[in-house]
Amino acid sequence: MSAPTNHTLHRYPERLVVAGLPAGAEVPAWAESSSVFAVIATAEETTVVCAGRSVPKKVRQHGRFTAFAVKGPLDFALTGVLAGLLEPLAAEDISVFTLSTYSTDWILVPTERADDAEECWRRRGDTVVPAPVHS
Repeated sequence: MSAPTNHTLHRYPERLVVAGLPAGAEVPAWAESSSVFAVIATAEETTVVCAGRSVPKKVRQHGRFTAFAVKGPLDFALTGVLAGLLEPLAAEDISVFTLSTYSTDWILVPTERADDAEECWRRRGDTVVPAPVHS
């Protein structure tokens, strides 16, 4: 099933980093102090995406990223959602780090390029709105 061509994206205010930990590392308490966080573990490494303010300086990290989430839930049968959203960013040399959750796709862009990414999507016909506040 093809994805709709236009999407609504939620822009999150928190500044995120991507931190690299050794394989098999426990999820550190500082990772969970973020409103947006993810842990991806493989046999070779553990990656944590979380608020930059929380990560100790000694931890290997990259970024300050701004997160955009595609308004979902997205049907698992949809194809081309990320490809369509990433193409205009690639054309503008905006790098990304992507994540997927059960309900949606997330696109993290360097914070200094977040406004540029937003403009790319608006030109494409997408809508970008502030992330909903959850209590």
